[in-house]
Amino acid sequence: MSPRGWLAVIAVCMCMQLVRAGEKTLVLLDDHSIAYTHSIFFNSLRDRGFDLEFATADHSSLTLSKYGEYLYKHLVIFSPSVTEFGGSLNSRAILKFVDDGGNVLIAANPSIDEPLRKLASECGIEFDETKTSVLDHVHHDVSQDGVHSRIVVDPANVIKSVPIVGKPLSAPLLYSGVGLVLDPVNSLATTIAHASPSAYSYYPDEKVTVYPHAVGKSTVLVAAIQARNNARVVFSGSIDMFSDAFLTASVQSAAPGSKRFEKSGNEEFVRALSSWAFHHSGVLRYSNVSHHIVGQTEPPQFYTIEDDVIFSLHIEEKVNGVWQPFAGKDVQLEFHRIDPFVRQPLVPVDGTFSLRFILPDVYGVFRFQVDYRSLGYTYLYTASQVPVRPKTHVQYERFIVSAFPYYAGAFSMMIGVVLFTAAFLFHTEASDKTKTE
Repeated sequence: MSPRGWLAVIAVCMCMQLVRAGEKTLVLLDDHSIAYTHSIFFNSLRDRGFDLEFATADHSSLTLSKYGEYLYKHLVIFSPSVTEFGGSLNSRAILKFVDDGGNVLIAANPSIDEPLRKLASECGIEFDETKTSVLDHVHHDVSQDGVHSRIVVDPANVIKSVPIVGKPLSAPLLYSGVGLVLDPVNSLATTIAHASPSAYSYYPDEKVTVYPHAVGKSTVLVAAIQARNNARVVFSGSIDMFSDAFLTASVQSAAPGSKRFEKSGNEEFVRALSSWAFHHSGVLRYSNVSHHIVGQTEPPQFYTIEDDVIFSLHIEEKVNGVWQPFAGKDVQLEFHRIDPFVRQPLVPVDGTFSLRFILPDVYGVFRFQVDYRSLGYTYLYTASQVPVRPKTHVQYERFIVSAFPYYAGAFSMMIGVVLFTAAFLFHTEASDKTKTE
């Protein structure tokens, strides 16, 4: 093979390695048995192109970065009872990983310890006390007697967002774990699944003597935050929710009149949720931003007030790892100075969003701005700054309709002056003789 051929082979191998490393995911476990009890979920991640690396959460060589470069793109933490992360890993390192664009999926249980509790608190999410569980004496699974901690989550209690959870669930969810509460001040936190009105969070083997930490629909089961840099962190109070036993189990609520389902909705739920968490769904990107005067193809050096202009851009959405034209109908364009002077919806056609409008009768420095924020999607922002000048004197109309009364007044004055002058010059008074006669 020629040297050029060898170089081509090496380049292809390097590209394949980069692509493979781009989806590299670190999975932290309490012990390696979880890799087997949750094999269906982990195999689904592999099938979607994720390169999983398993390790115990207290391993002494754990690190997320090396020589200033991150070794992983995603992080899965299925180690709720870890008392201290190993190596250089801690809550501060994980938050730095998120700040730099990494995505994290965290699952807990009633044995949750301080490291995960601290990490959640930094994200505006609070886990209930250790050894507490979400209990529901009405909507629990019929297969469980005694402590009603294996609850049935109705699909109506799951967020209605296709990017996050996909299509509406075909069966209820099984959940057994600790409850969460969101900080109401945190605008970035989103409830993905919550408990029924009859649920509460408390110690399963104790009598309720104080008001529970979370009651009814305020008991959050699964929550997520999307940071301002579009990094995503998902918190689940139940690690069993991802287990093979829950993914394949039949489910029926103990509530009167409930229907039995041969398979729970956990598998489709955790698959859609993990795709969203790891940026395989709900990701937007834009291209081909253009603006110009109608009848032209290139943007001018400056615009003039009341110009007829066209703005357009192409938006794509990642669905299950594949880029497709975005079909949203709520994308808006703002023609912005200090405040928006124009705010109108863009019209989509096969992923190309466009709008034709007249520039306002105000000059200054403006921006064509699209700032799109929708539940389940990454933030989309683009701005193009343009100057807008007033019209030159030759661009105004020669005669303005609204000035016709003034024109009439001016011409009537001119005609009056002519008549007065003619009368004054050509009118003569009668002589004295004529008057006497």
